[in-house]
Amino acid sequence: MSRTIDAVVSPTQTNTIPADISGHMLDLDEDDDLEVFSKDSTLADGNMFNASMPTSPGSMVNQCKFEEDEESDSKDIFITVDNPESHVTAIETFITYRVLTKTTRSEFDNSEYEVRRRYQDFLWLKGKLEDAHSTLIVHPLPEKFVVKGMVERFSGDFIETRRKALHKFLTRVADHPILSCSEDFKVFLSAQAWELTTYKKQGPGFLSRMGETVRAVANSVRGVKNRPEEFTAIQEYVEDFSNKIGSLDKVTQRIVKEQKEYLEELKEYGPTYTLWSGSEEELAEQLKGVAGCIERCCKETEEQVGHLSDTLVPVLHEYVLCAETLKAVLRRRDNIQAEFEAKNEALATKKVDRDAESSDLGFVWGSLLGKNPEEARHQRQERLDGEIEELKEEIDKLEDRVEWANNALKGDWGRWQRSMRGDLKSAFLSTAEKNVDYYEKCLAVWETFLLSQRTEPSEETDRDNTP
Repeated sequence: MSRTIDAVVSPTQTNTIPADISGHMLDLDEDDDLEVFSKDSTLADGNMFNASMPTSPGSMVNQCKFEEDEESDSKDIFITVDNPESHVTAIETFITYRVLTKTTRSEFDNSEYEVRRRYQDFLWLKGKLEDAHSTLIVHPLPEKFVVKGMVERFSGDFIETRRKALHKFLTRVADHPILSCSEDFKVFLSAQAWELTTYKKQGPGFLSRMGETVRAVANSVRGVKNRPEEFTAIQEYVEDFSNKIGSLDKVTQRIVKEQKEYLEELKEYGPTYTLWSGSEEELAEQLKGVAGCIERCCKETEEQVGHLSDTLVPVLHEYVLCAETLKAVLRRRDNIQAEFEAKNEALATKKVDRDAESSDLGFVWGSLLGKNPEEARHQRQERLDGEIEELKEEIDKLEDRVEWANNALKGDWGRWQRSMRGDLKSAFLSTAEKNVDYYEKCLAVWETFLLSQRTEPSEETDRDNTP
């Protein structure tokens, strides 16, 4: 039985979101649920074209062998993010999304859940997953920013873009063999609003989080001395990938912007020929024909630009964010190893200090201080032995942690690469197919116009002999 969850703890005004709710906007706070992110692209992976393939777009698609997704009958949790709603209060305006979950997992009390979540809830979940699994690759969330005075960001297109991004985030978490078993993920999908608020407060306190941050910064400054070669190779790959995908993202967005500007010019271009035809009787047919061709090409161009904006640009920007996520994961792995190395260095120092206690120098200092040298040495050695044992225990735990972190990252690295290559290949194939379709249609428009203007030789002779 599904369970309906209230959108927020405090009562708010709730409406189904219209196409444009700019009129309902009020001032936003620092936690407003706004971000720019690419739209989802979930086409299947594809292989390279065979040289003997025909050039028809339909034939390309038919002969491409798409790899099957890993979704199978064994999948036991399905999530849908839909139905965005605006919530307007006296002090803020925000958007919530319905999260529907269907599952056969035994750890859930029910088989279906329905809750409403806002962006800050998704952000909380991502943070909890990263804290619990520091070297697993958690799919990035849409970027967030405050847009005071920019009411157009509440448009239907923007909210739909965000919905798709949040849906993809939850789908990637649900498909992950480790992240999907997180208690935080379960609570996110099933808890009522007040339950989720209470659960969030159970996390570590401010001082504890501050201590973790300070330790991470210290480890980062210290750096890693003996990073395994495989992780050095991954780091180099990520840096190279980040540079290339970032450049491609910027260039593609610039191309889309220029094409939109070209489209606006094209919309004004056709009517000029139509107006001209009214004053040129001898050229009226040709002028109207050109105007008609431009109008039809304009529609095809608009569709082509829209497809590029909805298919290629979103995927490229998504993996720009993924590259930053990977850099953060690699830094966290290095921090764990740096802490392990620091503890080993501290242990070596303690052992040297303990060995030094057996020298004659210990007797001299003990005598000068008026203490029994043997007793003082014994006390210091007991203290050092205790500290050494504590360090050994910490090192054993850190060694296990480093091993787990390395294995987790290596396993997730292969998973991420397969997903990335499938997504990008799919976007590239779809873009190529659309481009061929676009140019073929525009070519057909102009060829039809040329055919309509051809005349038989006899007609041309009669026209020339006409007085």
